[in-house]
Amino acid sequence: MASTLITVAPTGAETAKADVPQLPTTLEELVETAVRCEQAGAALIHVHVRDADNGHVPTLDPARLRDTVQALREATDLVVQLSTGGSVRDPLEARLTVLDAEPDSCSLTCGTVNFGDDVFLNPHGFMSDLYVQAQEKQVVPEFEIFELGHLAALSRLIDAHGLPFGGKVHVDFVTNVPGAMPGSVEALVAGVQMLPPEVTSWSATGIGRAHLPIAAAALAMGGHLRVGMEDNLMLARGRQVQHNAELVERAAGLATTMQRPPMTTAEARELLAVKDRRVR
Repeated sequence: MASTLITVAPTGAETAKADVPQLPTTLEELVETAVRCEQAGAALIHVHVRDADNGHVPTLDPARLRDTVQALREATDLVVQLSTGGSVRDPLEARLTVLDAEPDSCSLTCGTVNFGDDVFLNPHGFMSDLYVQAQEKQVVPEFEIFELGHLAALSRLIDAHGLPFGGKVHVDFVTNVPGAMPGSVEALVAGVQMLPPEVTSWSATGIGRAHLPIAAAALAMGGHLRVGMEDNLMLARGRQVQHNAELVERAAGLATTMQRPPMTTAEARELLAVKDRRVR
């Protein structure tokens, strides 16, 4: 690859605002974060929405989802990707409604996985329904891989339903979640070697301390990067991240050093074959 897709995942569903006040959880904070991260080199934003009026807890409220997509689309040119994972406690039926907000892209986790002390539930029937609904609503899925077996589940979905909308298959390896795929170079190499032939691009992220080793390995193998406070709250030992743009800037610098500078938003839209929903 000549350039690198940098995804920013700024918030997530696990970290409490009370513990990390700089976490962007209000719509205004999220938009400000998106603008700065686009300027720093991000081309895609992976969004978990929070309810700022109710303790900043994760929410799948349809109105908030739509307002968030619209605000990000108006303020930036980023590819807007909504999480269909929500939090690990959200019911499957509510997670399917995320597509009604008409994002450019959505996450589609390819199997159930241990998630710390919890279980992130993704049975095959749910994945299949989400896959088909994304095709029907012309939303491009990003296939989240937490375990190597999830790659077999992805092949099963493609075999059953054909290619996703747009014809591209983009995979994201999420490594070092406690209880799931380790954040090691060896594990990432094994995953890349097992990618189904239909995969057209892939990215990777390492949770916590795996952040930099996974980023370096992904770049070396031709992959793309995901960074953000959803995955990593520390910039260095004893130094907490103050803004997601810091992580994007570091990733952009690393990619540039590796002769694979950050991808533009136009290049990202072409890479993923997203439908153009921008108002001109």
